[in-house]
Amino acid sequence: MASSRSERLAAGQVALVGLFVTALVTAQLTASKLLLFGLPVSLPVTGSALVLPGAALAYAVTFFASDCYSELYGRRPAQVMVNVGFAMNFVMLALVYSTVQAPIAPFSGVGQGEFSTVLLSSANIVAGSLLAYVVSQNWDVVAFHAIRDRTDGDHLWLRNIGSTATSQAIDTVIFVTVAFWAAPTLFGVGQANSLEQILTLVVGQYLLKLAIAVGDTPFVYAVVSAFRSRGLADPAPAAD
Repeated sequence: MASSRSERLAAGQVALVGLFVTALVTAQLTASKLLLFGLPVSLPVTGSALVLPGAALAYAVTFFASDCYSELYGRRPAQVMVNVGFAMNFVMLALVYSTVQAPIAPFSGVGQGEFSTVLLSSANIVAGSLLAYVVSQNWDVVAFHAIRDRTDGDHLWLRNIGSTATSQAIDTVIFVTVAFWAAPTLFGVGQANSLEQILTLVVGQYLLKLAIAVGDTPFVYAVVSAFRSRGLADPAPAAD
């Protein structure tokens, strides 16, 4: 019986870690593409469109996964997952770089230039995404449990939205500033964007991430409830 319970708990953890890492790797591989979403209304700074890095969509899923993981398995395991994920970024970059550098077959359906352009992000994108990741994801776990402690474990919606909203703001400012202004300016990697473009990217990316944070709250409740009811996580502690 104890072995069966341990196996179920491990299965739940593996499922959420798998979702987290999958979204994280996808975000790294899609960070260099800029997306443009039209809006039905015009907003300050962004105007009638949101411009944001392609990584924003996948990266928002990492916060969903980490919040579910934090709620179900605790602060320390969540921090371990986040920091292991940080190390796996370097593994992914090494694997991609080695594949790009490997000789290409003359009959390959994808050319060397296209393959390198799509998969190998520029140094400024890598620097921005890694720094933003390690700061914002650790803050997300800390903020999530700080809110949890202050509310005595109640109001899951508050800690999900509160932790994600603040950590996404940190992530957005760091990533956009480093990737599109600081790194190009200081190291001559690519072309630095103007302040207006930086603000547009920050606001556009954050608005989407904030909308996802609010919209994914019912799914966080659903995942937490499903995992606990199926024995994939310990039951919720009894109310005092």
